[in-house]
Amino acid sequence: MLKEYPLEGVRSKEVTLIPDERGFFAEALRHDWNDLGIEDIVQANLSFSYPGMIRAWHRHLRGQIDYFLVLKGASKICAYDDKTGKLVEIIGSGAKPMLIRMPGHYYHGFKAISNEPSLMVYFVNRLYDYKSPDEERIAWNDPMIKPLEINGNKNDPRVNQPWDWFYPPYK
Repeated sequence: MLKEYPLEGVRSKEVTLIPDERGFFAEALRHDWNDLGIEDIVQANLSFSYPGMIRAWHRHLRGQIDYFLVLKGASKICAYDDKTGKLVEIIGSGAKPMLIRMPGHYYHGFKAISNEPSLMVYFVNRLYDYKSPDEERIAWNDPMIKPLEINGNKNDPRVNQPWDWFYPPYK
């Protein structure tokens, strides 16, 4: 099932698990998933993060697109458009895998939110250039990240506040 978000190009697609007596099988990414907008993948990366760790914020200005897949634990994955003030927040979980398409021109990052480490694989359509990295970075707690809406909601209590990765979940 495809889901689109209020930032153009940010999409997620549930990964279908096919269980059997040995465990399960799943297709993590297919070039013909046209509804998701799969670009030619040229590199795959692993990210292992201890609970509570934040890896944010950065963006890519040379056309990189990331495809995130949380394999174990859970992560809050966010994208922020500094031109519109829109922020998208997506929970990725190994318990219910989904592939998340992230256009690199948005500031993006994530926080490991489960009680166990988060293991994520992400696929990219541009090779990492060690001599001239396509990364513009700002601090995880930069007050510039001040959403005017979150997932399309302008009434979220976090709107018009510097982004707080530690804001407690809704009760």
